[in-house]
Amino acid sequence: MNPGKKRRLERILKPDNCTVIIPMDHGVSSGPIRGIENMQETINRLIAGGADAIVLHKGIAKRVEAANAGLIVHLSAISNLSPNSQNKVQVCSVTEAVRIGADAVSVHVNVGAVDEDKMLTKLGKVADECDLLGMPLLAMMYPRGPKIANEHAVEPVAHAARIGAELGADIIKTNYTGDTESFRRVVETCSIPVVIAGGPKSETPMEVLQMVHDSLEAGCAGLSIGRNVFQHKNPTLMVKALVAIVHGKATVEQAAKILGETK
Repeated sequence: MNPGKKRRLERILKPDNCTVIIPMDHGVSSGPIRGIENMQETINRLIAGGADAIVLHKGIAKRVEAANAGLIVHLSAISNLSPNSQNKVQVCSVTEAVRIGADAVSVHVNVGAVDEDKMLTKLGKVADECDLLGMPLLAMMYPRGPKIANEHAVEPVAHAARIGAELGADIIKTNYTGDTESFRRVVETCSIPVVIAGGPKSETPMEVLQMVHDSLEAGCAGLSIGRNVFQHKNPTLMVKALVAIVHGKATVEQAAKILGETK
């Protein structure tokens, strides 16, 4: 591996080869939703909780301080106002991310979407640029499209994750399949670290803690969860609880105590 890529990747994946990533790229897709109105304030709370890395779009990344957290600049975008909101377009280059000071970049691909071909083409090109510049690549690989009946079913999730690994990503972010046994297949058939997405806002924080715990049992490398963290009533404590599970191997009950929750 390129030594520059290796050094940057170590800022995202900690010595236990796991990571707690908090994406906050929602301002493009969904607008200034609750929890990300004041980005610096939210980032400060996440860092206080021990987040390993945050995902931001380039404009925000230029204007905030991320302290000791890894900075992942997201290269893909489309708003939910678009008539074709599954077609993620590239809005930032790897070179621009280098100038901003990124520790990694991320690309979003909707596998199975009508414009999958365009997104895969961009993923392949970005992977090549990342290798040239020593930049780690997080590929957000989601099975979404006309032929996808269930975005959390093991076969399409495993397929989407494998595509990201095949095309040059260093870390895969994808949907959790709902149980440890099925998600183990996703992890074991992907040659690079896999982290889980948070999906829609969960009913309770306990659901998130349990999901993270169970995914780790399957061999997952951690998480990349946004709304279920930054929209929590206390984002700092939520991050601390997740860090306890991911890096401290805490049980769900132990992590819940950090939040003041009971199972």
